[in-house]
Amino acid sequence: MDPGGATHVATARSGSTAGQVGVQIHQTRRLPDFLQSVNLKYVKLGYHYLISNLLTLCFIPLIIVTLIEASQMDLYDIQQLWLHLQYNLVSVIICSAVLVFGLTVYIMTRPRPVYLVDYACYRPPDHLKAPYHRFMEHSRLTQDFDDSSLEFQRKILERSGLGEETYVPEAMHYIPPRPSMAAAREEAEQVMYGALDNLFANTHVKPKDIGILVVNCSLFNPTPSLSAMIVNKYKLRGNIRSFNLGGMGCSAGVIAADLAKDLLQIHRNTYAIVVSTENITQNWYFGNKKSMLIPNCLFRVGCSAVLLSNKSADWRRAKYKLVHVVRTHRGADDKAFRCVYQEQDDKGKTGVSLSKDLMAIAGGALKTNITTLGPIVLPISEQLLFFSSLVVKKLFNANVKPYIPDFKLAFDHFCIHAGGRAVIDELEKNLQLLPIHVEASRMTLHRFGNTSSSSIWYELAYMEAKGRIRKGNRVWQIAFGSGFKCNSAVWEALRNVKPSRNGPWEDCIDKYPVKLVS
Repeated sequence: MDPGGATHVATARSGSTAGQVGVQIHQTRRLPDFLQSVNLKYVKLGYHYLISNLLTLCFIPLIIVTLIEASQMDLYDIQQLWLHLQYNLVSVIICSAVLVFGLTVYIMTRPRPVYLVDYACYRPPDHLKAPYHRFMEHSRLTQDFDDSSLEFQRKILERSGLGEETYVPEAMHYIPPRPSMAAAREEAEQVMYGALDNLFANTHVKPKDIGILVVNCSLFNPTPSLSAMIVNKYKLRGNIRSFNLGGMGCSAGVIAADLAKDLLQIHRNTYAIVVSTENITQNWYFGNKKSMLIPNCLFRVGCSAVLLSNKSADWRRAKYKLVHVVRTHRGADDKAFRCVYQEQDDKGKTGVSLSKDLMAIAGGALKTNITTLGPIVLPISEQLLFFSSLVVKKLFNANVKPYIPDFKLAFDHFCIHAGGRAVIDELEKNLQLLPIHVEASRMTLHRFGNTSSSSIWYELAYMEAKGRIRKGNRVWQIAFGSGFKCNSAVWEALRNVKPSRNGPWEDCIDKYPVKLVS
């Protein structure tokens, strides 16, 4: 998957993972070419989403026509209309009742808008940085890895797309490392509280005002839970709806946002916080099975905290509005279910095993997701071209490639999960994106490494720091996760967005983009 056409590439993901972990994957095991195969049933599913909002779509032109007609009426027309209504009282009552009933149904059933007020990404202290030479020296001094494993890790680092300033937790800086439960709790507290302190400071929202809390972390799920730790730290109210999602991989950030969105449809006039992180301390692999070593090279410390609201008053200060969430789960397929699998090696050491079919499975999940997403986000012109090519192929069994829509017409910015360089390369190629569209993903991977489910927020922060988000722009966040899952979230900017204080790129944005070595 290397641009130079190497015979194999190591791409990887951890148990928290899945966006990118692959083990000595042969060059033929790339993401499938989406031009070759599109399943019609997923197109139908996308149109189902579209038809679900048909009532709203029908009302809009009706209201516009009514307003145009009303604007053309003069005083004489209004007097004649009043006289007509006086002699048709029954008709007036029936029409009024139907109108009131219709408006009531619409108001009661329409989804409440969900606003993203602000978010914060944790930036670790400098003493946790792990440049290449220190990483390799510590790996050698632990005496857990043989020469072959050390050389393998060195090659992975060189090809990974990570820079020299990524962070690993405190426990991994000791020799030997100290992956204790206490150290894992300390890492979780450091990253979660760091992001939340920044979020509360920037939004001036009081912790007692939070009504919903969703935390996702795949591989560290202590008792009491991470969500309970946050409730205790910030003394959140007793009737808070709190949830703790575990084992759902690097796409869990979108899942957590979707859960918060659904809860905000039920609970009125409240705030929801979504915290996305991964814990490395107790999930470092100290064995020599190469399929389990790659996460050590890619995964780094990170956390995001997102403040969502359904309060109409927050429309003025919010950065974004949530437009769509589309989730794809391939867990019913045995190969997909086991392609990223936490287990013990033959020495009894725990790690995450990666299947040789990982890239193909990821490609299938992505294809399903974007085929479902297309009908609800693409312009009509693209939809017609796409759908007509499918019909021709279906009816005449023509040996023609389906038309692949140009998603650049639907989205202005792309946040592709920074799982690893190879996946970003393949998505850039298959979705026909330009280098600037994947710049945020590449630079996030270079500066912070693979921070799992929080990576898409570091990418959005990058684009804000560059001043690229303008009012009305649409942002597509897409992430992969073990299970196997591919999830998308679409946000619309409500204003020209400026970066928040103490952002993750505040001290280094002028250095980026950097030129990456092939």
